[in-house]
Amino acid sequence: MKVSIITCTYNSAATLSWNLESIARQSYDNIEQIIIDNVSTDHTLKIAKEYDQVKTIVSEPDKGIYDAMNKGIANAKGDIIGILNSDDYLAGPDIIAEIVQQFKDTRCDATYGNLIYVKNKHPEKIQRVWIAGKYKRTQFYDGWMMPHPTLYVKKEMYQKFGGFDTSFRLAADYELILRLLLKNKIKATHIDKVLVYMRAGGAGNKDMGRRFKAHNEDYRAWETNGLKPKWYTLKLKPIRKIGQFLLHYFYMDWLVHIPPSHQNDSFIQDVVSGKGKIVYLNAE
Repeated sequence: MKVSIITCTYNSAATLSWNLESIARQSYDNIEQIIIDNVSTDHTLKIAKEYDQVKTIVSEPDKGIYDAMNKGIANAKGDIIGILNSDDYLAGPDIIAEIVQQFKDTRCDATYGNLIYVKNKHPEKIQRVWIAGKYKRTQFYDGWMMPHPTLYVKKEMYQKFGGFDTSFRLAADYELILRLLLKNKIKATHIDKVLVYMRAGGAGNKDMGRRFKAHNEDYRAWETNGLKPKWYTLKLKPIRKIGQFLLHYFYMDWLVHIPPSHQNDSFIQDVVSGKGKIVYLNAE
């Protein structure tokens, strides 16, 4: 099974090497990475071209992150599609192999896992731990949401049910997941393992104003799909995050993936040149 990994970029030179290197080191080799770039003016494209798994680069103006993701889906040649944005990186060298095996073993249409948020400027420090849990459709009504960066979906599901609805500026990922899993009942499974490290600070989480807009879009995501949430559904959605912040205290400092001494430009250059070393949380 071929896996397509879409990475959307815009002046992402500071973090892209971590993303690319985490994919380059995968034990599973039938991977294509697709870079959808919003006309970067830094070294983003130069860095991307140095990695063999990058098979497609599209650099042109887009209409937002979800438009860029749709371009990636349209260019994907794989049987399975995942999205790993430029600030994010895979949590171990066997992640894609395990994802592919999950599809083979369970014959699922989509699978997802757990995610660790790290601090944006200090990625050696864990900020949140998102243990998604086993999939149950009814959990959506309790404010449940899977970590979208860990979601891998069969290409045929996008072909059948569509990609991201770009009328949503902040919650198109939530709308997509509701449409695929809750409305159309595709078969989804959970891999109980950290699959992705994500730097905190997504578009829907930067400030209270944007969070309020994202909350309103969450309501519209249900309405768009002809679904009716419980009166408490979207009230519980942000409350569930509290546990994620508390859970990170259970992770010992020695498990953190990259030591503070590696947070500098020379480390980034070492990664690009192949001299750098990524220490994985899930490594044996």
